[in-house]
Amino acid sequence: MTAASKTPPVVVVMGVSGSGKSTVGGLLAERLGVPYAEADDFHPAANIAKMSAGHPLDDADRAPWLDAIAEWIAAHEGHGGVVSCSALRRRYRDRLREAAPDLFFLHLDGPQELIAARLAARMQHFMPSGLLGSQLDALERLEPDESGAVVSIEGGPQQIAERALALLPD
Repeated sequence: MTAASKTPPVVVVMGVSGSGKSTVGGLLAERLGVPYAEADDFHPAANIAKMSAGHPLDDADRAPWLDAIAEWIAAHEGHGGVVSCSALRRRYRDRLREAAPDLFFLHLDGPQELIAARLAARMQHFMPSGLLGSQLDALERLEPDESGAVVSIEGGPQQIAERALALLPD
């Protein structure tokens, strides 16, 4: 996207833990020349403690987190931005879309074995690999009426980011 082109969209890089949201989201924001926000930074301490103890979050835990992400999204509408967020359920994505109706979702998706291997290799993150199953169970894939695209997580971060860029709306 050139400086003369229209404003970059606000993009949510979504998927289960270990799918590469933070890495790909940061690369995407860099390529688009827009701010990046890490969804984990919006979690209250109680959520991090709960997940660190191996317990999945429930909707009551997620509500203030989603609200904080939605505020960030609303502040960047019209300017562009990229935020990572699991956004596993349609109702969570709908909540985020309330902040910016033109929000675009990039779902990083791949084989469970690959995601599990990435989680096992990840250091210093509060999300234990044992919660992958609960995230996969909760995942509601993008529906045809949702603005977004699925991106394969096969290959390296640069390759994934290139595929993601190619899928963004013009």
